[in-house]
Amino acid sequence: MILHIDMDAFFAAIEQRDNPDLRNKPIIVAGNSKRSVVATASYEARQFGIHSAMPVFQAKQKYDQIIIIPGNRRKYSAESKKIMGVISNFSPLVEQVSIDEAYVDIKGCEKLFGPPAAMAQKIKEAIFEKLGLTCSIGIAPVKFLAKIASDMDKPNGITLIPKDEMDKFIQGLPIARVPGVGKQAMKIMSVLQIHTLGDIHKYDISLLNNKFGKMGTRLYELSRGKDISRVETNYTRKSISSETTLSTDISDFKTAKQILLDLSQGVGRDLRKKKMVCRNVSIKIKFSDFTQITRSKKIDSWISSSSAIFNEALSLYGKLTLKKKIRLLGVGVSHFMDKNAPIQMELLCPPEEKTKKQWESVDMAVDSIMEKFGSEMVKKASLNKPKLKREQGMQIISVKAIIKGRVQGVFFRAETQKAARLLNLKGYVKNLANGSVEAFFQGDEHGVKKMLEWCSTGPPASRVDRVMQESSAFLPCDDFKIQ
Repeated sequence: MILHIDMDAFFAAIEQRDNPDLRNKPIIVAGNSKRSVVATASYEARQFGIHSAMPVFQAKQKYDQIIIIPGNRRKYSAESKKIMGVISNFSPLVEQVSIDEAYVDIKGCEKLFGPPAAMAQKIKEAIFEKLGLTCSIGIAPVKFLAKIASDMDKPNGITLIPKDEMDKFIQGLPIARVPGVGKQAMKIMSVLQIHTLGDIHKYDISLLNNKFGKMGTRLYELSRGKDISRVETNYTRKSISSETTLSTDISDFKTAKQILLDLSQGVGRDLRKKKMVCRNVSIKIKFSDFTQITRSKKIDSWISSSSAIFNEALSLYGKLTLKKKIRLLGVGVSHFMDKNAPIQMELLCPPEEKTKKQWESVDMAVDSIMEKFGSEMVKKASLNKPKLKREQGMQIISVKAIIKGRVQGVFFRAETQKAARLLNLKGYVKNLANGSVEAFFQGDEHGVKKMLEWCSTGPPASRVDRVMQESSAFLPCDDFKIQ
């Protein structure tokens, strides 16, 4: 039997666990711009029809008091590793398929942990005991049914599909719930009057292949309970990519170049962290009308430096004739090889190869600095945000504020940082041992005053009782940080 373990509202659940003020509240983890989308919605938010991948502005329309949490990818990744560590105590055959879900082959584990349902319950209890998070588990003889089952009793449920009940389950399974069946396929299903996976039995495999391409054969097999995919413990990632939805549509080359550089830096860092080199670079562009294109290029040599990735991405971009504004840009790499794998050396090494090697050494040194001191410690000069010019007569001041009330928590500090950065202020925000929050604001007088007004109200889910302020000496600050 195979288990599919899916964490419940993973990002949102972590935020609610870490901040008691957010518990039982409708929250979403997302950016707060007009282009942001919901990464995760708490179950309280889902009651209003809010779900993952929904634009934030639509979520606000459904419930204008929704609490928006900026999110912390590093924290979520750390929690994910702990969860996978718990799961691996029950079976060596674990395939992690995303940050919050995994397949587990439990063959031979029954003698240690009991029958499948009992083992699933023990896994759930172990995860909750160690991390304070809940999950839902589907159990079935094959992977695709296990994944479907894990979604049938959310949150915090267990669904078992025994082998002798597979055929009955397949006969009644809505075809729209089968992984891979999208909107276009559903149009054809409607014409063929295929409503359940069992209805696939009515058609010959040749007709299915004609109508659905390669997916036709898979549907034919799934309808008969056959799924040849196994739990892969040595799964190798086939691509690394990063993309960003822009706050406003762009058309100028200079801005696009800067964004491609920033994306290439992140992709290159991930590639080197995995000790891999690549031979294929691609870019993705989504336009203002939501149409999109991708372009890729196989390069002559193996690379891992961010500069080399950026140069190839920029080359691909430069060959395009664009007539529409750009909404989203992405950079990706693929066709990997282990960095230390032996390769055929060139007899005469071209000068550009030597330059690439030098940049790889620089990148690796920068990676080490970032790993130790944070990702903002070193960056390309062209990626620094331009400093605003001081207006004539503008007075720069420094103020320390002590904020009392129901204010301690990740959410309050993150929202304070966001507001301060929007006002172009420098300084910090931190929790104090007495339950209050200390903030230091440095910048133009108008911005500091606006920030103190904001502190008097605070973000949703907080309660500010009092803000005490005092003038303070200048501190060497280069940003507004959370301490």
